[in-house]
Amino acid sequence: MGFLCSSSIFFKFGVSIIFLVCFSGCTPAEAYDPLDPSGNITIKWDIISWTADGYMAVVTIYNFQQYRHIQAPGWTLGWSWAKREVIWGMSGGQATEQGDCSKFKGNIPHCCKKTPSVVDLLPGTPYNQQIANCCRGGVINSWAQDPATAVSAFQLIVGQAGTTNKTVRVPKNFTLNAPGPGYTCSPGKIVKPTRFIGTDKRRVTQALMTWNVTCTYSQFLAQKTPTCCVSLSSFYNSTIVSCPTCSCGCQNTSQPGNCVDPKGPRIASVIPNPGKNAYLPPLVQCTHHMCPVRIHWHVKVNYKQYWRVKVTITNFNYNMNYTQWNLVVQHPNFDNLTQTFSFNYKPLTPYASINDTGILWGIKFYNDLLMQAGPFGNVQSELLFQKEASAFTLEKGWAFPRRIYFNGDNCVMPPPDSYPWLPNAGSHKSIGSWFAVIALLLTMFLHGNV
Repeated sequence: MGFLCSSSIFFKFGVSIIFLVCFSGCTPAEAYDPLDPSGNITIKWDIISWTADGYMAVVTIYNFQQYRHIQAPGWTLGWSWAKREVIWGMSGGQATEQGDCSKFKGNIPHCCKKTPSVVDLLPGTPYNQQIANCCRGGVINSWAQDPATAVSAFQLIVGQAGTTNKTVRVPKNFTLNAPGPGYTCSPGKIVKPTRFIGTDKRRVTQALMTWNVTCTYSQFLAQKTPTCCVSLSSFYNSTIVSCPTCSCGCQNTSQPGNCVDPKGPRIASVIPNPGKNAYLPPLVQCTHHMCPVRIHWHVKVNYKQYWRVKVTITNFNYNMNYTQWNLVVQHPNFDNLTQTFSFNYKPLTPYASINDTGILWGIKFYNDLLMQAGPFGNVQSELLFQKEASAFTLEKGWAFPRRIYFNGDNCVMPPPDSYPWLPNAGSHKSIGSWFAVIALLLTMFLHGNV
């Protein structure tokens, strides 16, 4: 079994305590996220009406994760039918394959596969094929960024399925790709029927039957290596602490082509030009860390009552424009964040008494798109914090974040002993002592020669 580890540093009474947190992705318990303990994707399957040989249902996907969204090319939902069901028709979504429908005469089903895979329709779909919350190309926002767009839905007419609550069977083996692997889904569980409030809010109807499926995310299942790393710098130290070497992999010198040389004469020829709905693995720029994304935290200015940080996110991935990206940062001074200059901000407080974590994301139509690797492949902002007299210090790396997530994935931090440190006061004292000794010797020498 493999493990994915990240380090965090905590300061108490002047003592640095280092925590090493390791994750493995095999069970729901190991998918637990301490910064979003109740985060999940819930799939609700509501039977709205019965048909001659089955039912009509609305399937709704709710993203209850605070900072993990589903980006282009979007989600793919799959399952296995319990009996010999077919899909007669769909609105707001479509099955990716029709399957073998040769035994049907006259009306041909939309999908006859035992294991259908369904995707969202694209923007611009004709209105007669849409339903509410559909047709965004499978893109679902995170709950913290925008709850209104953190939901997606489609409608399907199922045949050969039974026409009562006792004859209908819940599908099995649900899978969710978003757009790649990483999610593990529970079996469908029959729950209390969903209630719907009418537009005039004076009448309530309910589904004939409802079941829920809960899907949880594991970074270890999503990819074998991390996807981002963190570098650090400060105004009080000329040292720039780079991302750890081989944070997300190492350059394979014996196998050219596993990364792209940005100075190469034929860089365009090695970068594919996929369709909108293609999912491609990262094709990264050749660096010592080999990460698709790097976050740089620079402690910029220390004022009397405030201090200022510059955050830069750089994309080294030639295969990906990151839409609706977000950044989660854990630092004890977030309870006194005064201003963000070109990012949106929202505090994350999964534990009500602790406010040390915030989510940052781009401003719509300004910097909510992180372009692919190249001269425009970065976004940046500055954060202004108010000092807490009892806590603020520039010593022992306190000004640097404890943990950073990009698009919900934990980023590799530099080891705490490499952080930029304040100039050692002891060294200044020793230098001052040496100057005093030299001055005394020079005075004795001059007096001796007079």
